[in-house]
Amino acid sequence: MDVAELIRRAALEFGDAPALRTSTTVMSFLEFDEQTERIGNGLLAQGLERGDRVGVLLPNGVDVVLVYYALAKSGLVRVPLNIKDTEGDHRYKLGDSGAQVLITDLPGFETTTRVVTCADLHEFASSASAEPGDHRWRADELYRIGYTGGTTGRPKGVLLTHGIEMALLRNYLIDLLPGLQPGDRMLHAAPMTHATGSFFLPHLVRGGCNIIMESFDADRLVQFIGDVNPTCMFLVPTMISMLVDHPRAEAGMTPSLRRLCYGASPIAPSVAQKAIGLFGPVLTQTYGQSEAPMTITLLRPEDHDRVGCAGRPYTFVDVQVHNEAGQQVQAGQEGEVVVRGDIVTPGYHQRPDATAETLRDGWLHTGDIGRFDDHGYLYLLDRKNDLIISGGYNVYPREVEDVLMSHPAVLEAAVYGLPDERWGQLVHAAVALAAGADVSSDDLIAYCRDRLPSSKRPRHVSCLPSLPKSPAGKILRREVASSLSRSLGN
Repeated sequence: MDVAELIRRAALEFGDAPALRTSTTVMSFLEFDEQTERIGNGLLAQGLERGDRVGVLLPNGVDVVLVYYALAKSGLVRVPLNIKDTEGDHRYKLGDSGAQVLITDLPGFETTTRVVTCADLHEFASSASAEPGDHRWRADELYRIGYTGGTTGRPKGVLLTHGIEMALLRNYLIDLLPGLQPGDRMLHAAPMTHATGSFFLPHLVRGGCNIIMESFDADRLVQFIGDVNPTCMFLVPTMISMLVDHPRAEAGMTPSLRRLCYGASPIAPSVAQKAIGLFGPVLTQTYGQSEAPMTITLLRPEDHDRVGCAGRPYTFVDVQVHNEAGQQVQAGQEGEVVVRGDIVTPGYHQRPDATAETLRDGWLHTGDIGRFDDHGYLYLLDRKNDLIISGGYNVYPREVEDVLMSHPAVLEAAVYGLPDERWGQLVHAAVALAAGADVSSDDLIAYCRDRLPSSKRPRHVSCLPSLPKSPAGKILRREVASSLSRSLGN
C-alpha cells in the first residue's frame, strides 16, 4: 500500500463528496484523484524521472496539495519550502537537495533551478493522461526531504521515505485521530508546509473534507470556524492564544470539534485553561521532530491536567530516556530522549557525520532532555544544547520558562545563559506579555524568586512586544540571546 493507491481508493469510495475546500473552491474526491494523476503525469512528460527532487514554494491553497500528492503518485521527491523563509533559505535548500525543478508563483525569485509556475503546471496537466501508472513505491524509496529548523546551524535535509509516510498515517489513525469518519472537517489554518499538512492524508483516506485557509489571522480564523464548524484543527500555541483572546470567540462556537491539536512549542497553562473553557476537553498535544515526524508521544484530552507534559509514546513507537553511557535510566531520572520505530528517518541528505551522530545503536538521539514519571508520561526538560551551567548547577531553560509562563501576564518566554566570570553563566530571560497585560521586570523576577532556587532564577528579564520564531512557530532562543546580549553589553 502507498499514498497513490490510498488516494485512488478514497476516490472510489467517496466519489463526488467534497474532499478539499477553500474560500473559493470545492473539489471532490474524484476530481482530486484525477487532477493529481494529470499533474504527476504532466511533470513526468517534461523529462523528470522517478526519484528526482522537486522544490515546492506555494502558499496555502488548492495548488499546494495538488502538487504534493501529484509528486507522491509520480514517484518524484517533494522538497517543501515555506514562503515565510528568506530567498537565501530557499536557494540553500534547493541546492542542497539537488532539486531539478522549483514549482512556484513567487515573482522575481532568482534561482538556477528550473522554475515551473502553476499556470505551466495546469497546462502540462491539460494534455496529460489521467490514467494511473502501474508502478508501486517501495517502503524504502524516498518520499520527501524535510529540512530541520536550523536553530543550531545550517538546516539539515531529513530523508523521509514512503514507509515513514505510512507509519505516520497509521499513528494518526490509531492514536491521534481515532474515530475519523466520512464528513469530518479538518480546518488548516497554519501553513501546509508544516505540521497541519500531515493531517491532510488521514482525513482524505477516511472520507473527511480538508478545508484550507489561504492565510492566517485571528479574525479570519474565527470567521472560518463559524462557517465550517470543524471537527479537527491544528494550531501552534501562539495561534491558540490569539484565538482564545479574540473578542468574538465564545463557548459553543464549534460544537462538533473533537480535536484541537497543537505542537512545535510548549503551551502556557493559562492559554490551555482558556482553550479548554472555550472548546471543551479537546486539546491534544503531539510531540515529534523532523527526524521522527509528529508522532513520538501524545498528550490526550483526558490527560490535560498534566499541561507541560509531552504525554505517552504512540502505540508503535519505542521511546526511552538514556544517560551519557547509552543506558536506559529509571523513572524520575533525567537523560536524553531516544526513539526507534518505523517513523524514524534513515538519515540526513549528504550528511554522513550528522547521521552517525544522531542515529546510534539503533536509536534516534533527539537532543531533547527529559524524564519519565512512574506512569509512563514523558516530561521534556529542554534541548541538550541549550543547557545552562551556572555555578556548577544544571539549569534547563524550559523549567524557568514554565514558571514565567505560569504568570497570568506572560504569553511566551525565552530563557538563555549569558557568560559570567564568577558563575560561568547567568540565567537571563525575555518575555512577550499577553494582550493588555502590565507587569514589570522586577515583578517577574520576584515571581520567580518564590518558585525557583537561586541558581535557576533569572537575573534579568526583558519584556518585548514579541519573540522571534521559526516558520514552524518555535521560539528562536539563540536569536533572542544574541540580540539581548548586545543590548546588555556582553
